[in-house]
Amino acid sequence: MKQVNLYEAKTGLSALVEEAAAGEEIIIAKNGKARAKLVALDAPSVDAPVRPRRFGIWEQYGWTPPENFDDPDPEIEALFYGYDKPDGEL
Repeated sequence: MKQVNLYEAKTGLSALVEEAAAGEEIIIAKNGKARAKLVALDAPSVDAPVRPRRFGIWEQYGWTPPENFDDPDPEIEALFYGYDKPDGEL
């Protein structure tokens, strides 16, 4: 076990983290009294598998659009283009 004072730990934290990741335990002391221990993680959470995304989870909360949602609406086209009737006749 290696012991370093707080000032050394602040200035050389990167190197201490690498040493801890390699398996060494490091004690950080303040005024000669041990305050913390720096050790490696057993199972790194960074490399944990990511759960696949589930699509459609909001269906229970609201409205699901119909299959023809993006199709043009004949009534709106008639109003936009100035037709009298939705079938395209003037």
